[in-house]
Amino acid sequence: MATYRDIQEHTRRTRLFTPKPCWIAHILSDYGLTTRQAYNRYHPDKREHPCPPHRRRELEAAMREVGALPI
Repeated sequence: MATYRDIQEHTRRTRLFTPKPCWIAHILSDYGLTTRQAYNRYHPDKREHPCPPHRRRELEAAMREVGALPI
């Protein structure tokens, strides 16, 4: 599986924006691919910085290209 840094670099090269790690974690958790919550998360039931809807489709496509999401 690709690392967060791999995903960020690929997205920066192909989509011309750099996603925040919390956006990547949000998408991975929606697909059930996270194993735990971050130790420094403020609220266990709420995301401080969810992935913005206008970036979600592009970020999911980039994550599929590097093998982080199933096709």
